[in-house]
Amino acid sequence: MTSRFTRAALVVAALTALAAPALGADKPLKVFVLAGQSNMQGHAQVTTFDSMADDPKTAALLKEMRGPDGKPKVCEKVWISSIGCLGNAYSDLKEQTGKLTAGFGAFGPEGNRIGPEFTFGLTMEKHLGEPVLIIKTSWGGRSLHTDFRPPSAGPYKWNESQLDNHKKRGDDLDKIKAEKEKATGVYYREMIAHTKKVLKDIKRVVPDYDEKRGFELAGFVWFQGWNDMVDGGVYPDRMKPGGYDQYAEVLGHFIRDVRKDLGAPKLPFVIGVMGVGGEKEDKKGAQMHFRAAQAKPAALDEFKGNVFVVRTAQFWDDELEALQERMQRMNGKLDAEFKKNPNLTREEKDAARKKATDAEFKPDELKRLKTGVSNGGYHYLGAAKILAPIGKAFAEALLPPNAK
Repeated sequence: MTSRFTRAALVVAALTALAAPALGADKPLKVFVLAGQSNMQGHAQVTTFDSMADDPKTAALLKEMRGPDGKPKVCEKVWISSIGCLGNAYSDLKEQTGKLTAGFGAFGPEGNRIGPEFTFGLTMEKHLGEPVLIIKTSWGGRSLHTDFRPPSAGPYKWNESQLDNHKKRGDDLDKIKAEKEKATGVYYREMIAHTKKVLKDIKRVVPDYDEKRGFELAGFVWFQGWNDMVDGGVYPDRMKPGGYDQYAEVLGHFIRDVRKDLGAPKLPFVIGVMGVGGEKEDKKGAQMHFRAAQAKPAALDEFKGNVFVVRTAQFWDDELEALQERMQRMNGKLDAEFKKNPNLTREEKDAARKKATDAEFKPDELKRLKTGVSNGGYHYLGAAKILAPIGKAFAEALLPPNAK
């Protein structure tokens, strides 16, 4: 039986709770900028969420990604403004806004893809307990050496090998150089312009934003690299140690310019290091040297303590990759056979493919493929099992020590 003293204490506690400001209500709005190319956009379909359930490493995170109804969670304290390529029907600057949930990945209007922003926001909401705004600017297939080139890096640098190749093909060098000059830095400028546009009118994205409390630029995440890594023209020594030093140099300029242009001299900065292929790629080929270049700026004295490296290879799924490669080899062999027999009907081809698939894969392997993969390896297999932990890791790198 509850005593009158206990009842009185409960009443006082309830009244105190009602009178107290909401958690984080007296703090400025936390703003995080996420930028990069296709993997920052995100190609993991919601259909791949289920693949996280069977792995203890990701099962707990999956529970945070879904609401009580089993659908992707809608954040109550995290809003997002996202621009980028959203498919053929949309311009490069098409914007999506709203409370954070699934659907802010690549080709957003379908509402079925996520990038790192989803679990980044979920993690921030969980640990900060206060309003958060994410500004995401991401465009697939863009480079740092040209598209995102920052102002202080200077004009695009041609090397002799590139110029010689153009001469041999009989190309108009003046025209090519003019086109390159025009393209240089375009997406850097769009990134900065959109960020400033959102910050100038935050209420447009966050309806309850309190201008009296203001906002705090709390962090920046850079997740980009594929187009630079595979460009043997710009990086002719890419298979050698130091072959990507130009990337590291330009990335250093990028960090400085972002801080300068956004008026945040010590803005915490995360570099998401390429992780396609997993940790085995740390010891071979171009990725080994490229990953070293991406991490290099964080070791500079000026960036120590405020530029952080997140190595995304740790979240790669080797088994899932092996299954996809087996499927690709099987389909490639079948396609070659079909090409030799052009009179085969669609029904005959489908029957042959099913027979080959059943012979090649066990039921549980097919299930893993179906629920786990939704895109190519360069897009982290379009796997939520890989991209979701990456977004969480980006957020954890930017959390203040007392919030972890």
